[in-house]
Amino acid sequence: MMHVQKSLKFAAFALALGLSATAASSADLVIGMQQEPTSLDPTADATASIDAMMTMNVYEALTIIAENGEVQPNLATAWKVSDDGLTYTFTLAEGVKFHDGTTLDAQDVIFSFERAMAEDSVNPSKDIFKPIESVTALDAGTIEIKLKNKDAFFLFNMGQGDSAIVGAESVATNNAKPVGTGPFKFDSWTRGDRLTLVKNPDYRDADAVALDKVTFRFISDPAAATAAMMAEELDAFPGFPAPELLEQFEADPRFRVNQGNTEGEVILAMNNAKPPFDNVEVRRAVSMAINRDEIIDGAMYGKATPIGSFYPPHGKAYVDLTGVYPPDTAKAKAMFEAEGVAGQTMTLRVPPFPYAMRSAEIIQAQLADAGIDAKVENVEWGFWIDEIYKKHNYDMTIIAHTSPNDMGNFARGPKYFYGYDDPKMTALWESISTEADPEKRNALLKEGQELLTEQAVHGFLFQLPLLGVFRNEVQGYWTSAPVLYTPLKGVSNG
Repeated sequence: MMHVQKSLKFAAFALALGLSATAASSADLVIGMQQEPTSLDPTADATASIDAMMTMNVYEALTIIAENGEVQPNLATAWKVSDDGLTYTFTLAEGVKFHDGTTLDAQDVIFSFERAMAEDSVNPSKDIFKPIESVTALDAGTIEIKLKNKDAFFLFNMGQGDSAIVGAESVATNNAKPVGTGPFKFDSWTRGDRLTLVKNPDYRDADAVALDKVTFRFISDPAAATAAMMAEELDAFPGFPAPELLEQFEADPRFRVNQGNTEGEVILAMNNAKPPFDNVEVRRAVSMAINRDEIIDGAMYGKATPIGSFYPPHGKAYVDLTGVYPPDTAKAKAMFEAEGVAGQTMTLRVPPFPYAMRSAEIIQAQLADAGIDAKVENVEWGFWIDEIYKKHNYDMTIIAHTSPNDMGNFARGPKYFYGYDDPKMTALWESISTEADPEKRNALLKEGQELLTEQAVHGFLFQLPLLGVFRNEVQGYWTSAPVLYTPLKGVSNG
């Protein structure tokens, strides 16, 4: 599950986890999550589960994204935009304190942005800060941000975990002991088991927070996740990892099952910088060798929507390109032979998420039928981040890019793990990201989808659904995921 404008807050967006025994009171909530991160700082790590737990719960940003995708005020209570669209003036909320007791002011915003924009920044979505020319304080409660060029996604990006406002006093230890300004404070993290947050009594809108304690339990095994939910050791599993087991919850009056949308495009990523995938004909052959319907039926039990490019089917600019490379094993085999790669062994390294591992088994068989020996290697998430994402040490992988507006991944050049570099796509994304007119921007997004499909940059598989199981008492939890996080401020448990 992955992306950016978290360019890859990849990863199993499937939240994973559960807690022990039934929640002690209705003011406590136990959430199951599939993926445990290695860090708790969304401004320094691309793992999606960091946002799922931390963003808008512990950390906050200038803006916040509502479930319908609308940008709303947050740490910035209001803003003005200049007529030329290049200057944004933000009014900060008054009386905001970090969890360590320090007061938030304009200097914290400047510090956070300068840290993200620095040459040595490790922010996983560093590109979203590129349009910024300067960040200055007009006074302690007012920030002025000047842009080099218009940015159609600027206010939206300011509501991401990558843009969280952090304090200079605490930033060095945020990876393990996060300090933010949000409605919940970090309490404890037992690695391999659970992470606990508690209500922040000093939060500026504390009366709106119904929960006193939130526990995230990390349960990657689908059978264990099911058992924990059935035993009511968990109150919710918003990213349930086993679609084949949902029927028993649908038949149980204690629970409700939600199926919503995510921004997660699941792709069979091919290393475009490495032979044989630097050859577009080989990539097209792979696209023809795979059968999306078989993958969706086998890996997701039919609970997913096929995609033919890198854009969500529920998006306004969506183009159905699933028919460009119809499944044709014989033709794919002939294409592999023509390009001299028939019979070759290629590695398919996949992270430990059910959607990826199950898809890999099916794709392995499909490629074998077309004359390609795909060696599947199941790797741990830390290994995936280091070897595949950072070092680009792979032939193929399967990952869900769960961040919104992330077609810009394809404009990041060969330094990004795709190994893809095309001036046409880079120029097109620049036009997309600076186009203020929604209709014109959607037309450009359609061009982008068509270009990526024509070049068969990856094997585009399906849109990751958000399959959630909840005890009936849990109310206010988002059904769909327009961003990587779900604010728990409005959630209650009975």
